[in-house]
Amino acid sequence: MSDFFLEYGLFLAQTVTLVAAVLVVIGFAVASSRKGQEDGGLTVKSLNERYRELTDVIRREVLPKKALKAEMKARKAEEKARSAGDDDRRRVFVIDFHGDIKASGVAGLRREISAILGLATPRDEVVVRLDNHGGLVHEHGLAASQLIRLREREIPLTVIVDKVAASGGYMMACVANRLVAAPFSIIGSVGVLAQIPNFHRLLKEHGVEVEQLKAGRYKRTVTMFGENTDADRAKVTEELEEVHTLFRQLIGDYRPALDLERIATGEHWLGRRALELGLVDELGTSDDYLLQAIENSDLYRVKWEGRKTLQSRLSAAIEGGTAAALRAAWQSLWDQRHGAR
Repeated sequence: MSDFFLEYGLFLAQTVTLVAAVLVVIGFAVASSRKGQEDGGLTVKSLNERYRELTDVIRREVLPKKALKAEMKARKAEEKARSAGDDDRRRVFVIDFHGDIKASGVAGLRREISAILGLATPRDEVVVRLDNHGGLVHEHGLAASQLIRLREREIPLTVIVDKVAASGGYMMACVANRLVAAPFSIIGSVGVLAQIPNFHRLLKEHGVEVEQLKAGRYKRTVTMFGENTDADRAKVTEELEEVHTLFRQLIGDYRPALDLERIATGEHWLGRRALELGLVDELGTSDDYLLQAIENSDLYRVKWEGRKTLQSRLSAAIEGGTAAALRAAWQSLWDQRHGAR
């Protein structure tokens, strides 16, 4: 009997120790997460080196040894001249902006541009690789304002759209000095949209009444649970028209040659048609543009990376595990079907 209690005591002590250790680890993680929640860092990488590493693999296999040796010699001379300060190559700062409905990348964009403004001159250039479907007006308006900061300092701004610059995305793109789009990218959607479900009839059928108290005539217009009137809808439409007018004015300020009546209809076009309408300046991809710039420029990719919180890390781990499980299930199903055939 004493042995049983001894073993039970040891088991209980081990369990308590393990639980305490886990709690301590979680506590440190939460504390560090809260402490560095607003912290992050700016990373700057040379794209010249990146592209050079990619092409060097092919050069070593394709070029004759004599030609490869001569090229390496010329490269060393170029690097020596650059280190001595005799190189007059301009700098191109590259920013990537992948938008969502909340324009979440604005937090990093404002830091990236602030850092660039501390160094860049009108002789340099900023290239933004933009992929943005649009979303909330105020968030995308702020993103566009960040790009306008470069224009105000007379630093050349080029926006390149490989996939999508629609609605709020085009609000950002239109402020560029030079707007480049891939032939099959989606451009435009210059319009404003608001929609909200209304459950008033459904609730009324089930005997549920929703009371809403307000001070100020337009403190609340259309609602999800209350009864919406024609006056409420008219007020929201008026607000949408006002935003649309400001959107059109922004485009007109930076692309005055555009026929606003033609393009501000909410429609979107593919890149080639957008060029004909004047929505973009030229067709091309970011890869071609940067490869051409490498010939006479030093390219630097600038990115702000915020510190991940414990919650975001756990979410990423859960998402990764779920994705892995789905891939495994799909692969198993595929193997079964393939084997059955």
